[in-house]
Amino acid sequence: MLQHLFFLQLLAFFLLGNNVASTTFTLQNSCSYTVWPGTLSANGAAILGEGGFTLAPGASINFPAPPGWSGRFWGRTGCTSTSEGALTCLTGDCPGGLKCTGGGTPPVTLVEFTLSSPEKMDKDFYDVSLVDGYNVGMGVKPVAGFGDCQYAGCVTDLNVNCPPELSVVNGGVVVACKSACEAFNAPEFCCTGDHATPETCTTTQYSTMFKSACPTAYSYAYDDLSSTCTCSGTDYLITFCPTV
Repeated sequence: MLQHLFFLQLLAFFLLGNNVASTTFTLQNSCSYTVWPGTLSANGAAILGEGGFTLAPGASINFPAPPGWSGRFWGRTGCTSTSEGALTCLTGDCPGGLKCTGGGTPPVTLVEFTLSSPEKMDKDFYDVSLVDGYNVGMGVKPVAGFGDCQYAGCVTDLNVNCPPELSVVNGGVVVACKSACEAFNAPEFCCTGDHATPETCTTTQYSTMFKSACPTAYSYAYDDLSSTCTCSGTDYLITFCPTV
């Protein structure tokens, strides 16, 4: 019995050790238009993709992430370059121009990761979040691995049915859909003040709308049970404008 347990522990160490040493993110643009992905690393972690880059329709790019990496990805849309070389975007804009030095301006769809580390031999945690609103569909698919390894994403185009009070319009077209927190700045929507706990901050008509359209994405701050995904020993495919 002890020998069997020791073997299982060695196997787990081998499998999880491989996972934390070789996580690769592939970003793929399935939109009919160019997307300018942005990346932001947390806690001094390595900057992936130099913070941001251009991804033409049908193009993809991949890069490795070190063990324990934590951060987020998002897509910028409607970007233009100035004569001085600066980049400004209709949605998801960030400081720093093409190579972001900060997060994307809401409303913006986010993909968030915390990868396992050799010290903890832990799982990867990941999610697609609409807490900061929505600008473009995004999906996360584990390429291999073991554990729950769910697909997470928002396949539905929320801009099409975004309520007028949440809509961001440019040239008569809805280009993004605000979160209720950004639109109204009220505690019941932002999970602040008297609504700063899971018990006091619950679903609203707006978070329910987001959740109905994108069941595996975060619809508000405490939407953890159906929105946080885990996997071990895998690489990840992140797709802009994913299809069913």
